[in-house]
Amino acid sequence: MHPLTGFPKYPPDEMARRAAEFYREIKRRRTVRDFSPRPVPRPIIEDCLRAAGRAPSGANLQPWQFVVVTDPAVKREIRQAAEAEEREFYERRATPEWLAALEPLGTDWRKPFLETAPYLIAIFYKNFDLLPDGRKVKNYYAQESVGIATGFLIVALHLAGLATLTHTPSPMAFLNRILGRPKNEKPFLLLVTGYPAEDARVPHITKKPLEEIAVFV
Repeated sequence: MHPLTGFPKYPPDEMARRAAEFYREIKRRRTVRDFSPRPVPRPIIEDCLRAAGRAPSGANLQPWQFVVVTDPAVKREIRQAAEAEEREFYERRATPEWLAALEPLGTDWRKPFLETAPYLIAIFYKNFDLLPDGRKVKNYYAQESVGIATGFLIVALHLAGLATLTHTPSPMAFLNRILGRPKNEKPFLLLVTGYPAEDARVPHITKKPLEEIAVFV
């Protein structure tokens, strides 16, 4: 243990200003399904991933792995595998209630953004790590930790000026196969990121007000 240093002490009015400013900024964030193929400089993605790596995790074991995909052939293979699972979902597995919930979003099994966007970030969680001698080291709260890191990453990409889409075809084991990931890594989600297309459209949605999502006791 060592002393905490570098923690800023803002006056209350500055704290309120910063909180309100962040809310205004994050309020603009929208999930995008229409991406531009416009290239994004790699250092931007690297810094956003560094930010994600600063997330808290169970016992500080950092049970995440980010696999950044830019190769067009690999993206095409991911799209084909994802669309096969998505088509099965939309045509056979999804309940009428689930399809009704998705209808306002205008989604279907087709996922062209998996090839159009410049970056796909496959995010994996690890319930355990493997030491060089083959021994297993348990990771605690792996999925919760990776969920927090993913949130950091989404916000970092947004603040950098990029759009994102969280994509979760189920099952996602094809990501291990295509990306050559070991068995101790389990797919968490596929984060699509890049610039939105000039003609990008988003559904009209609303968010629940504070009174419905928070209780002060």
